[in-house]
Amino acid sequence: MRIDVLTIFPEYLAPLDLSLIGRARQHGLLDITVHDLRTWTVDVHRTVDDTPYGGGPGMVMRPEPWGGAFDQLVPADGPVPRFVVPGPAGVPLTQSLAAELAAEPWLLFGCGRYEGIDQRVLDVAAERMTVTEVSLGDVVLFGGEVAVLAVVEAVTRLLPGVLGNAESLLEESHTGGLLEAPVYTKPAEWRGRAVPEVLRSGDHGKIARWRRDQALIRTARRRPDLLSALPPGTLDRTDQLALSQGGCPPVREGVAE
Repeated sequence: MRIDVLTIFPEYLAPLDLSLIGRARQHGLLDITVHDLRTWTVDVHRTVDDTPYGGGPGMVMRPEPWGGAFDQLVPADGPVPRFVVPGPAGVPLTQSLAAELAAEPWLLFGCGRYEGIDQRVLDVAAERMTVTEVSLGDVVLFGGEVAVLAVVEAVTRLLPGVLGNAESLLEESHTGGLLEAPVYTKPAEWRGRAVPEVLRSGDHGKIARWRRDQALIRTARRRPDLLSALPPGTLDRTDQLALSQGGCPPVREGVAE
C-alpha cells in the first residue's frame, strides 16, 4: 500500500517509523511518504492560512498549497489515491471503515489545522478522487496529525504481513460486533488476584466459551448499542444465558429463535 501525508508539521508523523509500521516499511509492505505542505506555498513567508471570509475567530488553511500538492502528487490520468481528511465533521472511524480503506492501494491523507481547510479544496479534490472525511469521535483536536496516526494504524494492521500473527485480528474488539474479552498473562497470581482457572485448564472448548461469554458481558455493559446492532441469528440461547448470568438485560435483536 502507498500512503502519502500532507501536513505543515512533518515531524509530528515521526511515529510512522516505529514499531510494526516501521518494520512493515522496512520490509517493503508499506510505502509511506510525509510531505511538508509548505513546499507548495506561493509567497516568501510560506503562508498556509488566512482569515475566514464572513468573519469569525481563528484562521483557515488557504487552498493554493493544497492545489499545488494535488497537481504534483496526483496524476491527471492513471490511478489516483483516496483522499482521507480527518476532522470533527467526518464520519466516525470504525473497524469496517478501516477495512474499507485497507482495500485501497493508495491513500492520501490531508492534515487540517486551525479552523479547517478551505472547502474548495475538498470540492476540487472530489472531482479527481474519492474524498472521505473521518472523525475519531465527538471531539476537536488541534489538527489532523494525531488522527492520521490513528487511522494509519487501524488500516495498516489489517494488511497481510504487517501483524506478526494474523490470528490476532480474529478475536479483538469490534471483530464480529463484540468487544474483546479480558486478557491475562504470567504470573498466574499477582497481588492476590489469580488468572481465571478456565484459562489455565488447557480445555480449548471451555476457554473459547469463556471468552465468548466475557465478550458478550463486556459489550452489554459498555456498548449495548453494539449488541442491538447484531444481525438476526447472531446470538443463541447459550449467549443469552451468559448475559443473564452476567447480570445483563436480555437482547432481542440478533437472537436466534
